[in-house]
Amino acid sequence: MNKGARNSVIAVIVIIVIAVIIWLVGRGGSSSTVSNVPQNPLGVVTGTTTAPLPVSETTKVSGSTSKYENAELGFGVTYPSTWEKGELANGVQFVIPVDASQVSTVNRLEADITVSAGKCAFPPVTTVESRGTLTLQGMTANMITLANNVQGRMYWNRMYSLEKGGVCYFFSFAYIALSPESKNLTGSNLTQAKNNNNAIKVTADSAFTTMVKSFVFVAPPAGQDETKAAPVKK
Repeated sequence: MNKGARNSVIAVIVIIVIAVIIWLVGRGGSSSTVSNVPQNPLGVVTGTTTAPLPVSETTKVSGSTSKYENAELGFGVTYPSTWEKGELANGVQFVIPVDASQVSTVNRLEADITVSAGKCAFPPVTTVESRGTLTLQGMTANMITLANNVQGRMYWNRMYSLEKGGVCYFFSFAYIALSPESKNLTGSNLTQAKNNNNAIKVTADSAFTTMVKSFVFVAPPAGQDETKAAPVKK
């Protein structure tokens, strides 16, 4: 092969190599552009990210009370700020603190509000301590109390149920205490523990009923008018 032909072959190879390099760079650039687009947790590529709507909101009403509202479940209540609030999948749970300085065997105090579709129904029980009603938002809420002793533990519950539009709002207060006798308390300590247990239960139950009486319906968040929604740019 003469010198001129050899130079022509080299020139063609150089051109091909340069073209391949340009093509590869072009692919790499387009890939990095896509990877910089924000993605949602499901891995779907989106142009913008939208923060989820808050499920609930808690505000301080006074030095001693707070207000809980859940627009998604449609209710709100006022409760003592000392209660420890925790979100449930279908409601809210409040753990009521127990004064550790008192001689007592109270193990747990808890107040729950849950919302479910369908008719209200109390749990199946053989013994009901008392029954009653309470007026809430111009409607009648049913009430029962239950008491039981099992293996050295005392259980006491008060429950309210309110039904509206095929939705059941259920309120439950639970008191659990160890039997003072099971803790080997005797004499004045035994009497004091029994008295304190009862006082703690009565005080917490009264605060629970006050919370139930504060119950209000809350309108759900309004949806966006579809005719005014900005079109998605593609």
